[in-house]
Amino acid sequence: MKTALVFGSSGLVGQQLVQQLIHNSTYQKIKLFIRKNPNIQNPKIENINTNFDNIETLSSEIKGDDCFFCIGTTRKKTPNKQDYINIEYNLPVTIGKICSDNNVQNFTYISSLGASSKKTNLYLKNKGMAEEELRELNFKKFIVIRPSFLIGKRNEERLGEKIGIFAMKCISPILVGDLKKYKSINAEIVAKSMINISNSEIQSGVFEPPQLLQIGRE
Repeated sequence: MKTALVFGSSGLVGQQLVQQLIHNSTYQKIKLFIRKNPNIQNPKIENINTNFDNIETLSSEIKGDDCFFCIGTTRKKTPNKQDYINIEYNLPVTIGKICSDNNVQNFTYISSLGASSKKTNLYLKNKGMAEEELRELNFKKFIVIRPSFLIGKRNEERLGEKIGIFAMKCISPILVGDLKKYKSINAEIVAKSMINISNSEIQSGVFEPPQLLQIGRE
């Protein structure tokens, strides 16, 4: 029986992930690192009130078997450049180092298609740099999830997402061959694939939509 550590449980993928962990008999405990108590209650869940600006103070709590890092933000929500970098780059690396020091076996990091430390786009650059730093840590399995446009039920309505969903429906028929990875993907499939990879013989690696669709449906 495993203990899961979840960062970003209130997000689109995070919510799906928690629901699936609850119903997965492999996990006996789910530690949610959160700013405020969530609406969901379950005997498996342990809520840990977290100050993400000083995460090191919780190093003794960041212990378990599988860590799932689902935290992300946007420039609209985080206009200050340094705050944005702290969330998108410094935070996952800091949490990853704590997990590695505490012998957490598997670390799953939600990145993005096109992530690379060489990109000029700040979002893709942060994701790429975080991937590189985390890959150097001592995990039995390091899993990079690079989803395309995520669809699913969010806590808040987003006009941009509605427009994006409509646009993806229009262009999906022409996304074939190497372009198939850019098709939108349901957050439920992404969450299931994260759990399946962590609990299978699949080795460390980068997983994009075609692989996620296959693994998430197994």
